[in-house]
Amino acid sequence: MCGIIAYFGNTPRGTGKNVAPILIDGLKKLEYRGYDSAGICLLNNGELYSAKVKGRVSELEKLALDLKQSNIGIAHTRWATHGEPNEINAHPHFDCKNEIAVVHNGIIENYTTLKEILEKEGHKFVSKTDTEVLSHLIEKFYNGNLEEAVMKTLELVVGTFGIAVLHKNENKIVVARRGSPIILGVGENENIIASDAVAVLPYTKKVVYLNDNEMVILTDGKYEIRNFDGQVLEKEIDEIKWTASQIEKKGYEHFMLKEIFEQPEAIENTLRGRIDEDLNVRLSIDKIDFNLVERILIVACGTAWHSGLVAKYLIEKIAKIPVEVDYGSEFRYRDPIVSKKDLLVVISQSGETADSLAALREAKNKGAQTLGIINVVGSTVSREVDAGIYLHAGPEIGVASTKAFTCMLTAVTLLSLFLAQHKKIIIEKEFFNDIKLLPGKVDEVLKQSEKILEIAEKFKDTKNFFFLGRGLSFPIALEGALKVKETSYIHAEGYPAGEMKHGHIALIDDELISVFIATKDHTYTKILSNMEEVHARGGKVIAVVNGDDNAVLNLTKDIIRVPECREELMPIINTVALQLLAYYIANFKGIDVDKPKNLAKSVTVE
Repeated sequence: MCGIIAYFGNTPRGTGKNVAPILIDGLKKLEYRGYDSAGICLLNNGELYSAKVKGRVSELEKLALDLKQSNIGIAHTRWATHGEPNEINAHPHFDCKNEIAVVHNGIIENYTTLKEILEKEGHKFVSKTDTEVLSHLIEKFYNGNLEEAVMKTLELVVGTFGIAVLHKNENKIVVARRGSPIILGVGENENIIASDAVAVLPYTKKVVYLNDNEMVILTDGKYEIRNFDGQVLEKEIDEIKWTASQIEKKGYEHFMLKEIFEQPEAIENTLRGRIDEDLNVRLSIDKIDFNLVERILIVACGTAWHSGLVAKYLIEKIAKIPVEVDYGSEFRYRDPIVSKKDLLVVISQSGETADSLAALREAKNKGAQTLGIINVVGSTVSREVDAGIYLHAGPEIGVASTKAFTCMLTAVTLLSLFLAQHKKIIIEKEFFNDIKLLPGKVDEVLKQSEKILEIAEKFKDTKNFFFLGRGLSFPIALEGALKVKETSYIHAEGYPAGEMKHGHIALIDDELISVFIATKDHTYTKILSNMEEVHARGGKVIAVVNGDDNAVLNLTKDIIRVPECREELMPIINTVALQLLAYYIANFKGIDVDKPKNLAKSVTVE
């Protein structure tokens, strides 16, 4: 949530030229993380020059390019937590003398107390944000050394932060993190700080991932990393494996549509090298002692939580291990019973989700082994778990997750088979053959996009959707409803079809659209009965069915046909169809699906 970028360069790209275009370009790449306001601050010859706007980065660009030229600056795009989106609450925030500028991701939980103390000392606040206390605290402690003032400030702070700080009298940028991601891009005589690697890639593939309670000081072509005790750290430089071109739209109208159509390749990348010639699942998770594991706990949020529900079905069915699935935001607040016989699995696209991270740390403190299923290499989750399964989905820019979700489903399928093989449970050869066919099956769904577009146009003005499924299709019904809510702002609910008679059926009328996932599995005849019940009460139905299945023709003409495959893999196939339905409905409504209102890609605050 929110995007930070900071740059200090002494190359032809920076020295003697305006760094503002670099910062603006970075903000555009980070805008999917927050887009209700934006701001920039440059340092030039002992003066700070800034601009802030309510709205998108494009509205900041002209103001930023008119600022005094500089080769050092910080910038921010905001997702509001404290204070409404407006120019005053936009970052950067300043001290009383306008000598210090701060941009901040995260939440300062004790800001009210700190603000009261500072106001009694005579500090004047202009915004309603929690962030502004940081600039005033740094002012309070500043005595000619910016990093020391920042460290003293952060000793008083309760909460999460990724911050970048300028002082007009010092030719440096001080950056620190706790609970909010910060990446240092290391270039030749230039260094760049960002909250996401997408903003770093145009300049360098060499990066250093900051851990909690670490800071980096950028000076003239150099950087130094310290912990909050002041100890200088020598940290390894990693290399980003993907390229800047992978995050371009490549002719698609939106990143979301591009990422939907990238799913055959993304799934293939998740599978690559993980099933050997002898049909053994190979996952690099040897650090976990599976002989100790008697129960699996899965924690996740949002879309990732739906993949956790699918994982529960699959692991219990295939590997015969009991599984519990928790929202990350609820796990630690119910004082969960956890022991060394438990394996905690965290599922997260970004690897930075605050609630999931908190759950991970809670479980580790109680003795559980931990496994991460994540997409972003070098993320906090990936560094804190005992072992991890990377999705290799590539960068996902659209706020509504698509390819990361189907890769999560692919990964949990592999994990289920891995666990079964560890327990010497025999898996039929056909299962592995079917997995290898998955990318092609997904491609078949994508070829139905014109038919799905027609259905979306027909129902684009619908006010209420119900998505219904049974068994493995129930979590996909939840995901389908979430995609419609996220992208179209239409009320949509996912529901287990078997529970329909316990409430949902009272709402059936000719204005409520019921989307049934009616592909062939062991609940197929029962889902047809549920469709009959809706039809009998005048309800309208959209049906997702296999191939040439015509059993629903007497109930609806609005049919999405997907290829047949084994029951355990149908969640992936059905998901792609529902993603297209949600995308096209939103696009017909003229909504910017890549930046849905009030949402952010990486939720790094509670």
